[in-house]
Amino acid sequence: MVKRQLPQPAELFELMKFKKPELDGRKRRLDAALTIDDLRVIAKRRTPKAAFDYTDGAAEGELSLARARQAFQDVEFHPDVLRPAPDVDTSIEILGGPSALPFGIAPTGFTRLMQTEGEEAGAGAAAAAGIPFTLSTLGTTSIEGVQAAALREPQGPVPARNWFQLYVMRDREISYELTRRAAAAGFDTLHFTVDTPVAGARLRDKRNGFSIPPQLTLGTIINAIPRPWWWFDFLTTPKLEFASLSTTGGTVGELLDAAMDPTISYDDLSVIRDIWPGKIVIKGVQNVEDSIKLRDAGVDGIVLSNHGGRQLDRAPIPFHLLPKVREAVGDDFTVMIDTGIMNGADIVASVALGADFTLIGRAYLYGLMAGGRQGVDRTIEILRSEIERTMRLLGVSSLAELEPGHVTQLQRLTPIAKAASSAVVR
Repeated sequence: MVKRQLPQPAELFELMKFKKPELDGRKRRLDAALTIDDLRVIAKRRTPKAAFDYTDGAAEGELSLARARQAFQDVEFHPDVLRPAPDVDTSIEILGGPSALPFGIAPTGFTRLMQTEGEEAGAGAAAAAGIPFTLSTLGTTSIEGVQAAALREPQGPVPARNWFQLYVMRDREISYELTRRAAAAGFDTLHFTVDTPVAGARLRDKRNGFSIPPQLTLGTIINAIPRPWWWFDFLTTPKLEFASLSTTGGTVGELLDAAMDPTISYDDLSVIRDIWPGKIVIKGVQNVEDSIKLRDAGVDGIVLSNHGGRQLDRAPIPFHLLPKVREAVGDDFTVMIDTGIMNGADIVASVALGADFTLIGRAYLYGLMAGGRQGVDRTIEILRSEIERTMRLLGVSSLAELEPGHVTQLQRLTPIAKAASSAVVR
């Protein structure tokens, strides 16, 4: 039998060590977020429905987004045992420069609507972490403002890098001028976007009456009542508008349809290539054939992307496409990937299967909505810790050691073979 005794006070005090209370409410809620999903929950609680749904939603039935996220969940890792990795190197060379981590921040439009610090918070956090930040043509901070935000940061592990995402518009001169401005500001890479000839049907936005600037209705006012902090920020900071475009009225779909041009072609790519002095990658590639054509056309790389599921619903899953594209284009061509990344393990799996780099969009915006600049820092911190932990558990010390053998893509959606055609005799 176990011998019983009265507890000793000294032993009790050892067991009852109280955690020092955190008086900063923002830091307290961000410290409690252990995953990107946790940040999403906080973001939803703190952000009006129209702005949150713009970030969280996708096109039509949102099948592309759901499938992209499911594809990352359907990963089986294969660790190497008895290969200690006490220290891991997460740094990488991408498009002629360094990144401290194998991911950067993807371009997002209307960013100050989600939280008023907007792109400045993203660019500052990226510079501090030593990763690239990508500004959207539809950004709400100017090209020059983003560059200034990055340069205000103390020197991070690597120099600050900014990239610019370009839509080719009906008025080509607007696109040309933006390209020249980004080059003059010191942005080193251009993302020439090809998957947005017209706006996708983003039904959440239609149902919410989402527009720029936001239109107040009884529903939006009722939804805003428990979120006074968002409205205080919105009403006491500079007017929300596109920093690079002069037309700002209308729904998101109307704005995109007015600005984008479904006739863009390789000729437009050639013109932009002549204007842009830095690296150029094509964003929105969705099949092997186009990947090969673009490599042969002399671009510096591609981004496998279905625009976060926000354009063509039921589009290919970039993560599933990745191994086929890598095999087709060879090892010396830059292949990046986005859409559906919500965990550092997703990034590790992508690198193992051939991605040179990855981009996060919604994950960054969830952090921004949850806590402004500190929330973006928390996003990067969460992903960094997940990447490092996954690498250690796989037994790899550097990204270069990751290989396809570390990952199996478990498959749910299997293409049905086309039936052989046969002549019908009448």
